[in-house]
Parts: sequence; C-alpha cells; structure tokens
Amino acid sequence: MGRAAEMLGVTPAFLRSLDATKLIVPQRSPGGHRRYSRYQLRLAQRARDLVDQGTPLEAACRIIILEDQLAEAQRINAQLQRERQHT
Repeated sequence: MGRAAEMLGVTPAFLRSLDATKLIVPQRSPGGHRRYSRYQLRLAQRARDLVDQGTPLEAACRIIILEDQLAEAQRINAQLQRERQHT
C-alpha cells in the first residue's frame, strides 16, 4: 500500500478510504498486504483528481462508478450496433 500511495501522491489513509467506500477492493497477499491492479490505481488517481478539485470523496467515488458504467454501456451498445449491421 505504501508504494501505491507514493506512486499516486496520496496517503495510505486515502487508499484505505477508497477501500472503505468499495470503489476499489484490492487483492491481498498471503501476508495480508493490499495489492492494487493497474486499473485500480487508475481509479484511485481519478478519485484523487476529483477530490483535489473539491469534490467530496463519496461523490467522487459515485462519479467514477457512473463513468465506468457509462463506458461499459457505450461499449455494449457499439458492439450491438456492429452485430446489427452484419445481419
């Protein structure tokens, strides 16, 4: 966790708060250390950016979740459009 926090320029407490809000739930090593994926680190960076702009943490997490859901819906829609054009 310390290395991830250092990479993002945040405190370990900030990363724990993202875990508490369920925005990111890191894997655990056999020793119990948190391990973050690149995707989770990108989400944490986005949360940090929003918080730095004055967005409350809970709102930042909700924004990120909604952005992620929208991107997935757009991806599915594009796929369905392609499939529809080929029929």
